[in-house]
Amino acid sequence: MVIDFHTHIYPEKIAAATIRALTQAAPDVRAYTGGTAADLQESMKKAGIDKSVILPVATRKGQFETINRYAAYINENCEGLVSFGGIHPDDDDIPAKLRFLKDSGFRGIKIHPDYTGTFIDDERYITILTECARLGLLVVTHAGVDPAFDVIHCTPERGRAVLDRVTAATGVCKPFMIFAHLGGMYVHKDVEKYLLGSSCYIDISCSFSSLQSFCDTDDEDVVRVIRTHGADKILFATDSPWNDQSAYLEHFRALKGISDTEKEMILFRNAEKLLSGQG
Repeated sequence: MVIDFHTHIYPEKIAAATIRALTQAAPDVRAYTGGTAADLQESMKKAGIDKSVILPVATRKGQFETINRYAAYINENCEGLVSFGGIHPDDDDIPAKLRFLKDSGFRGIKIHPDYTGTFIDDERYITILTECARLGLLVVTHAGVDPAFDVIHCTPERGRAVLDRVTAATGVCKPFMIFAHLGGMYVHKDVEKYLLGSSCYIDISCSFSSLQSFCDTDDEDVVRVIRTHGADKILFATDSPWNDQSAYLEHFRALKGISDTEKEMILFRNAEKLLSGQG
């Protein structure tokens, strides 16, 4: 069993244009699929991945209904795909919208502070994160540098401050936030300083510099994070279509310094617990 906890797809009518626009915004980034649900399913079949978590990104206010209608369609109709919901910090009635997602069966949401131009410790995100903690919704956040932007809106230091603040406000100590890209792309030293050992999950998408040009971490960094943070709080993830799922999975399985039991936890056991609500 393998679960990829960080992937993206787009509706067929806009997939090609979206992929083209995103690669133009970040020239070092390459797309390995056409960006549709069918493309991802074909990639999964080739790689031997059983389930992929889809992370939709709301880039502006007012996309809530459209994004989450499509996410619900994916959950109901696409085998092997599990979509999270999307929300923008400028949306109205945030608590009601999050309750709707919870009641609709979504296990979590994706946020991307760079695409919304909003720092992770902004009060609007604090409201979202506090409500998610209370509702038991997971939150996957982009962390660190995004190749298409100059400002880092989710640094490890800000992320840790948010974790501590939400925990103090809600009393919820159970990890519910997932920091993507080994905790923060291009800010790895601060990840080790502020996030490792804290109450959060870390996904390993875009973490192997031998596989892509837009990260600064290598095998040793990944193994050290797993050793320090604990394999029980690490999630296998690729960021497909921006990485090749087959190559990524093969590379992870070949890592030295991690036991087979730990790899099993990272590849699917941790994800199974989170998706079932037990994590």
